[in-house]
Amino acid sequence: MKEKVVLAYSGGLDTTALIPWLKENFDYEVICCCVNCGQGNELEGLDERARLSGAAKLYIEDIVDDFCDNYIMPCVEAGAVYEHKYLLGTSMARPAIVKKLVEIARKEGASAICHGATGKGNDQIRFELGIKALAPDLKIIAPWRMTDVWTMQSREDEIAFCEAHGIHLPFDASHSYSRDRNLWHISHEGLELEDPSQAPNYDDMLVLSVTPQKAPDKETEVTMTFESGIPKTLNGKEMKVSEIITELNRLGGENGIGIVDIVENRVVGMKSRGVYETPGGTILMEAHDQLEELILDRETLETKKKLGSQFAQIVYEGKWYTPLREAIQAFVESTQKYVTGEVKFKLYKGNIIKAGTTSPYSLYNESLASFTTGDLYDHHDADGFITLFGLPLKVRAMMMQEAKKTEK
Repeated sequence: MKEKVVLAYSGGLDTTALIPWLKENFDYEVICCCVNCGQGNELEGLDERARLSGAAKLYIEDIVDDFCDNYIMPCVEAGAVYEHKYLLGTSMARPAIVKKLVEIARKEGASAICHGATGKGNDQIRFELGIKALAPDLKIIAPWRMTDVWTMQSREDEIAFCEAHGIHLPFDASHSYSRDRNLWHISHEGLELEDPSQAPNYDDMLVLSVTPQKAPDKETEVTMTFESGIPKTLNGKEMKVSEIITELNRLGGENGIGIVDIVENRVVGMKSRGVYETPGGTILMEAHDQLEELILDRETLETKKKLGSQFAQIVYEGKWYTPLREAIQAFVESTQKYVTGEVKFKLYKGNIIKAGTTSPYSLYNESLASFTTGDLYDHHDADGFITLFGLPLKVRAMMMQEAKKTEK
């Protein structure tokens, strides 16, 4: 009986070429697994394509709700943003995909998992760290690093390889953006983006959005409610998280929200440039932040911001299945107990404009915050506070004065 390999299958040219390549070079029975994280119409025609390419079986696994509830929301609650801009759309999808790949590998009795990530990118790290954490006994096949047997270097090579194996597929050799899409975002790399001096060609590139310049010249009003950090309603309608993100994608895309052009530092050491469309995610994270700033005390908020940055790096580096991620997430979850309330805002030409926030757990006290004297605050109390708060500064200044006198 042949050994089985589970192939992380997208239906694109790379993973289509991998099916006959795995059979030819390793004599594997190839089990394709496409994990649906909200790729939309990219899933169309996969059954026939996998069969024509020689796959023994194809799984199409829908994990959209799992992705939203157990991967996206922990990142939203943590305020996890990599290098101030990237909302981790690809990064947080990979551990969700890996978990399903391992599950299928166990079900099929496979001995290996194969991925099509390149040797220059982050995804090879994310896939392989996840597999090592969940299934250390499984072999990992990374063709793009196996240059002795993987000799294809271009789309033309891959198409020729498929043709030679009797696989006639609807791909051509024309170059296009390299994209990754799920419910949270779509990323774009390649073409003019490889030159940081060049402006993105948004007219050809954007899929989910329009640019702010092309957005309607009118405001879109949005109201959301949260319970313990989780979004529950959008414009008065109760929805699942996945449904809320889907609708926010539509609203945000129409209003030019969440288009980011970034040069980021990859884990492997190089810089890369990409454009990310994250319309719904940008709105959701802003709404969550808007509510949190009303509820969390200063020190908790400061600590959470620091850990949120660390959480983003952990996710970016593929270390989802680690004790540190679990520990930081546990802290974050403890801060979300009272993150409940209503957030209102307006979308206008790429901007998210506050329109009011309320919560039964708000720490904002109008009596304290106003310029009039209230019962809870006596202006004279500030005298002693400032004296003690500034004592180290005063002591040092006095010492410096004495030192200067001695020098003379």
